[in-house]
Amino acid sequence: MGLDYKFVLWNQYKKKYDMIIAGFMIIFLFLFSGITLIVNRETTIETLVIRGFGILAMVLLHIILVIGPLSRLQPKFLPILYNRRHLGVSMFLAALVHGGFSIFQFHTLGDTFPIYSVFTSNLDYFSLLNFPFQVLGFFALLILFTMAATSHDFFLANLSAVTWKLLHMLVYVAYVLILLHVFLGAFQQETSLLTISILGLGFVLVAVLQLLSARKELRTNKIESVDSEGWFRVCEVDEIEDNRAKIFIVNHEDVAIFKYENKLSAIHNVCKHQGGPLGEGKIIDGCITCPWHGYQYLPENGQSPPPYTEKVATYDLKLVGSTVFIDPNGHAEGTEVEPLIISK
Repeated sequence: MGLDYKFVLWNQYKKKYDMIIAGFMIIFLFLFSGITLIVNRETTIETLVIRGFGILAMVLLHIILVIGPLSRLQPKFLPILYNRRHLGVSMFLAALVHGGFSIFQFHTLGDTFPIYSVFTSNLDYFSLLNFPFQVLGFFALLILFTMAATSHDFFLANLSAVTWKLLHMLVYVAYVLILLHVFLGAFQQETSLLTISILGLGFVLVAVLQLLSARKELRTNKIESVDSEGWFRVCEVDEIEDNRAKIFIVNHEDVAIFKYENKLSAIHNVCKHQGGPLGEGKIIDGCITCPWHGYQYLPENGQSPPPYTEKVATYDLKLVGSTVFIDPNGHAEGTEVEPLIISK
């Protein structure tokens, strides 16, 4: 058995995306360095690098964490989400420079191995305010490294989408560790109210957007009306936009009902790639296109067009007057289902 790893193919969109990221990072570091040197001319190069790349990593991490909920609330942010992994790798590189220079600056001048020194230079592990904050940053960096190292679709395909997604949800663990790392560091070393305030505002922004996104998810249409044959009443035909879908919860499963070419088709709402909401996408060139990364499925059978092999479950629909009903018992993934004709 062999595994095939393919390098990333940079199309024009990805090149533009990466150029914007690189440009932002360079401009940010340039402005941060200039302002810091104007305010404090005695700042050393080492300190400038440590703080500049550390704050840059924090800014990028907050952008990464708000892209998801922003895209759910406003589709105009979807282009930023499309290659978010590139942003994540860039954030890790900034964090790596910050962590590497910190270890070099504070832990390489003694006789102790630098990594060991990170854990032993401050042993106040049972102190609330004097806790060794550098240890928290070290573990956060390990998580970010794991995520960056497995960001390629090779790992997504071979770990399975579920395992890969769970692994990358560790970003929230890293975020908590980084919050504590920065808060304790700022409190112990310089008691910077500005740093703590900015950190607090960032946390509030992430939390509020996540809650708003979750609220929207909870407002997904829950079906309760059932006819004599066990079919669930979902909506009126006119409630679904052309080449779009409405999402419903059917037997605890998210289902998207698409309207296209005077027809209706229903598939499972979760994309096989990274769990994206297919029902928030649209029909492009006859295919349901995931709004997250562009993965496509044929509406009549839930199969990705060749040579791709992803499949999702399909559902039967029926029309009573102008009312759409769905059979809650879905078919196996990739099962062909005759589209429901709306009218002759």
